[in-house]
Amino acid sequence: MELPDRETCYRALQSRDARFDGLLFVGVTSTGIYCRPVCPARTAKRENVRFFASAAAAQEAGFRPCLRCRPETAPDMASWRGTSNTVSRALALIADGALDADNAGVETLAERLGIGERHLRRLFVQHLGASPVAVAQTRRVLFAKQLIHETQMPMTEVALAAGFGSIRRFNEIFRELFHRPPSALRRRFSTSPELGVTLNLRYRPPYDWDAMLAFLQARAIPGVEVVENGSYLRTIGMDGATGSVQVRHLPERQSLRVTIRFPRAQSLPAIIARVRRVFDLGADIETIDAHLSLDPLLAPFIAQRPGLRAPGGWDGFELAVRAILGQQVTVAAARRLAEQLVVSHGERVESDPRLTHVFPEAQHLAMANSINVGMPAARRSALKALAEAVAADPNLFRPFGTIEEAIARLRTIRGVGEWTAQYIALRALRETDAFPAADIGLLRGAEVVDGARPSVPNLLLRSESWRPWRAYAAQHLWAAGSTYA
Repeated sequence: MELPDRETCYRALQSRDARFDGLLFVGVTSTGIYCRPVCPARTAKRENVRFFASAAAAQEAGFRPCLRCRPETAPDMASWRGTSNTVSRALALIADGALDADNAGVETLAERLGIGERHLRRLFVQHLGASPVAVAQTRRVLFAKQLIHETQMPMTEVALAAGFGSIRRFNEIFRELFHRPPSALRRRFSTSPELGVTLNLRYRPPYDWDAMLAFLQARAIPGVEVVENGSYLRTIGMDGATGSVQVRHLPERQSLRVTIRFPRAQSLPAIIARVRRVFDLGADIETIDAHLSLDPLLAPFIAQRPGLRAPGGWDGFELAVRAILGQQVTVAAARRLAEQLVVSHGERVESDPRLTHVFPEAQHLAMANSINVGMPAARRSALKALAEAVAADPNLFRPFGTIEEAIARLRTIRGVGEWTAQYIALRALRETDAFPAADIGLLRGAEVVDGARPSVPNLLLRSESWRPWRAYAAQHLWAAGSTYA
């Protein structure tokens, strides 16, 4: 994403314009510090500021994070850098640890994206102003800084959770950046560690929390998920361990408060990445809605629902299973089928009476003699084929190549047709332009919007003007038709 002109950036800094929070960062040459544009500190002179498209670019230029406005708490806009889907996919992989110390480097990352390494580096410099490695390193530092500020985790666990190879390297980097040890950044007013790790994740408003909760509640699998008292809870099964996560809304802080109870500190970044995906925290919803509102018939429906997000899937395999269970049945029926599957094949947990099971893993279903779910044999066969495909390729639901390549790849799985592939791309792969045009709910919503139900080819033709945000147009069509897919 290109930055606005320098004068616009400086006016945003002067007025502390929250619309630019997460979209640009400000380096102050007289102090060597970089800030968010909403920083409450006295505004630096024009000649003493530089503007950057990302925190990584500011840090790579030699600036250190501000301790007052805390750049790590800015809305994470990197995930939607929609002028380059390749960059968005790469950032999702980096968030999953693709460039951590124990993983392969930029060349392998580029291969997974289907492009050359030099081209990937050019795209990162163009859209983020920094190299892939610098982006990964900055994310690591800022996540560690947030854990230090907001939790009482021991420093060794903070280093582990943030992906540092050693506590020594962790201490060295913080001394280089902040001229003090990590422990000196910790707040002193909290005296008793709370149960679990609680962090605030910021978003860019508006955010339709009620619609998000309604979507999740309608699909909540008993024993795995609970929506109650305005919050979302679910079990976690990851890295051979189990735990839970709770998500609440803090509208006054434009944040979600996430409490994670999980025994492995190393898994925290992956869990938080999943929360961001499910709740679509990286979307610049104002930009998306403004684009979709150019369609005069769609505009009134978008005005009725500002902040409507495109909910993601917690896990790619789980979401794909849900999609197959939902073929040609209602949402409520699919939920009952999912409950049967979980009771028969999910691992039982005892930590919370409301949360009794974790969703079954692909390897378990692939090896199961039978899948005891009350649905047609062809669909049970499709579930088996899906589980076997994921067991053979654990990266099946991670970003790879273009959306067309992703759809084609998914459709090679027995029982996965165009609708299912598009739905998986929308929810699991987070493809902003995925569009399951044959969905009956979409067609019903299009009828409400246009006054007549279109054919699938006509709806696809109509959707061309909604690119690259057709996934969000789909949410508005489902809402207009008083249903969600």
